[in-house]
Parts: sequence; structure tokens; C-alpha cells
Amino acid sequence: MMNWANLYSAVRTGDDNRKKAAKDHVRTSFQRDYDRIIFSSAFRRLQNKTQVFPLPGAVFVHNRLTHSLEVASVGRSLGKHVGDVIADKYSNESEGFRDFYRYELPSVIAAACLAHDIGNPPFGHSGEDAIRTYFSGLEGEAKNIIHSELSTAQLKDLQLFEGNSNALRVLTHNFNNQSEGGYKLTYTTLASIVKYPCGSADGFNKKTGLIATKKSGFFTGEYDTWLSIASELDIPKKDGYETVHARHPFVYLTEAADDICYRIIDMEDAHRLGIVSIDKIKELFLPFFENSGTYLTWEYVLGMLYKMSDPNRQVEYIRAVWIGLMTEKLANAFIDNEAALLQGTLEQDLLKCLPEREQDLIKAINDFSFRYIYNYKSVVEIELAGYNVIGGLLKEFVHAVLHPNESKSFKMLQLVSKQFPISGDRKNLFSDIQSVVDFISGMTDLYAIDVYRKITGITIPEIR
Repeated sequence: MMNWANLYSAVRTGDDNRKKAAKDHVRTSFQRDYDRIIFSSAFRRLQNKTQVFPLPGAVFVHNRLTHSLEVASVGRSLGKHVGDVIADKYSNESEGFRDFYRYELPSVIAAACLAHDIGNPPFGHSGEDAIRTYFSGLEGEAKNIIHSELSTAQLKDLQLFEGNSNALRVLTHNFNNQSEGGYKLTYTTLASIVKYPCGSADGFNKKTGLIATKKSGFFTGEYDTWLSIASELDIPKKDGYETVHARHPFVYLTEAADDICYRIIDMEDAHRLGIVSIDKIKELFLPFFENSGTYLTWEYVLGMLYKMSDPNRQVEYIRAVWIGLMTEKLANAFIDNEAALLQGTLEQDLLKCLPEREQDLIKAINDFSFRYIYNYKSVVEIELAGYNVIGGLLKEFVHAVLHPNESKSFKMLQLVSKQFPISGDRKNLFSDIQSVVDFISGMTDLYAIDVYRKITGITIPEIR
């Protein structure tokens, strides 16, 4: 069973010793995590990665970066609410314990929320699918070579490529840098983003009934890093599984912040694009305020909306009050499920811990979004473009890795950033292929399109 006192630590990836306190007298260890992520190039690139609707456009819509900032804001509020309750409930614990939960947990959840999409490839979830499809559909010589040289676990990492696993890799892998530990974040923040704490070989299996195996949370190369995190924070392994662990309780808060944001923000974007009416948004979201148990009653919210003539302003107001309401509800759901969280047995997200009526309202939002937003024409078009662009890039670059001595291959590999080393040695085939995947998954949407056009001859590069 996990213990609140053991679930946080200032130990960082790449630390030479087991230091427990930060030396920075201005920022705590967990505030430094937030700063390291927000100033990183990987985070900045999220500004040109698709959230739902194509970028750029005449009407501003969210990208991965603005989405992550907003999720971090909600995550901070969730952390504050939950942290205060834990600090008050366990008032006999040490001063350091109470200080962490009262003042530091908000920074941890905010930092984790900032990083939760940092491993996503271009073109949203279709980019993930494109990588999986390419490696699952290998044919001929490429298939024979890759299947014979790679282990089963390594093949699974490619065939079941997952943005969540890639996030841990981006944050902790040193790539071609001299120092170890990647961004050198605390184990606490890193544990808070691993939504599916299992390897690719055990993941993508919903039949287990475990939330951890819904997808995967780390690749083969980062498994030892995860084991260090799990050991430091006393996160138990699930019985009967090779790589599956219990979720760290803080993950539920990171996930909840994302779950709250994308449901209302995707709807707000759709409204600005003329896809969803203000009346439909009212129909889907205002029922949450019936018997809300807060000052945000149905009558109060309707009264405020009546004073606003601009539909965009009305949507913004609904977004603000709905996020506030759901933040309180999911923070309370977290506290109500404390025992299951510490036992590692809560096998559902916090939304599914809400009363049945509210779960039905969430389902109505999900069903409408799937039908009218996520299958909207321009959304489908960008997803199809992602398949072609990502698949085309992989075909060209993987061929170059498999045949490094060919003239074209030599030129292709010159395009890969030196940050992602390629040895050309068949003994290092998996790491070379991973470097190609690292390179492509780190691209922005526009850069991926630009490289694809140039290497396929659709666009002739200018001499600069």
C-alpha cells in the first residue's frame, strides 16, 4: 500500500546522489520542474502541433501548447484543493509533509500537466496511429530485417507507439547530450505523467480490467528509469505482470485536468468555427448546474448569460464556470477515493467516479463531440494528411537506416538532427530506428509537411 509521505521526493533523473532538498533559495525543486519544461524547445514546439482543428487558420483555435497551459492552470487548482485537504487531515505529520501538500503539490500537478502532451507526434492522435500503422504493416525486405534484428519488446515499442510513453522518453533520455537524465525533473513530477504504468508488451490490453494496461507509459529503453522512480516513491508492481505497476495517485489529478479542459475547450473552438451553436453548448453543459451544491446554480448561471449579448462571451462564461465546478467535483472525487488510490486499486479515472447522472451528461458530451467535432471534415482531412506525411517520412528515413551505404540514404540521414545519433551499424538497428522516430515525432506539423514535400520532390528547396 502506498503512503502519502513516500509519494514525493526531490530526487531527479541524472542525480549523482540521493539529495532530498533543492539548493535554489528562490525556487523549490518542483517549481524548477515547471520552469524547465516551459522553457524547453520540446514544449515550445507544441505551439505548432494540432490539438483538434487544423493549424493555422483565420480563426484562432487551440494548439497543443495553449491546451497544455490551460490544463496546467486547472491542474494547479486541483493540486491546491487536494493538497490542502491532505495537509489538514494529516496534521500530525512532519512540517515538511504538510508544506509539500499545502504548497508544492500544485506546482507538481501544474508541471505534469504542462508536459502531458510533450511526447505527441505531429497531427495529434493520427500521428500516433500513422507510426503504429507503418511498423505494423512492414513488408518485404524491411520487414525481414527489422523483425529478425529486434526483440519482441522492441517491436512492440514501434508497433504500439504511444505519445504517453514518448513523453517520458523526451523528458528523461539524454539523446546526444553529455549529461544524463534529460531535463532532470524530479521523480515526483515524472510519476505524475505516467498515466499507463506498463511497457508496450503488456499494454494496449483492456481485457485485464486494469487502467494501467489501457495503453503504455514507457518504452523498453526507459524501463530502468521507471523502475528507479517506482522504487523511490514506493509504487507497487501489479501481481502477475512483468512491467505493470499501480498508478501514482497524482496521475489522476493530471488526467482530470486534461479531461476537464478538452471537453469544453474543443467545444469552444468548434463554436468559434461555426460548427456548434451556442444553444447546443447550453444544452450540453448547463444541466451540470442543476443541484450543483454551490452558488453556481442553474438560475444564477442563466441569469449571468442573459446579461451577455455576444455568443462568444457566453461560451467563455460557460467554459469558466464549468471548469470551476468540475475542478471542485473531481478534487472531491479524489479525496473520496483516497483508500483505493493508496492501495493502487482505483481502475477508473475520476470522471467515472462521479454520480451516474453526471456520467450520463459527460457521455452526451463525448458522443456529440465524436460525431460532430472529431469527425468534422477538416479534422478528418488533417488526420489523413498526417497518415500520409508521417508514413512517407518513416518509409524514406527507415529505408536510409537499413541501407546507409546507398547514395540517397547518406543524404537522407544528413537531414536528421545530430541530437538523434544514427550509427549505421546493424548491431544498433533499434536505437537507429528510434532516433528516426524521435526526429519525426518531435517535428511540428508544418515542419513535417515541409520535409515531406522536399524529400518527395513536391516542393523544390530554395538555396539559402
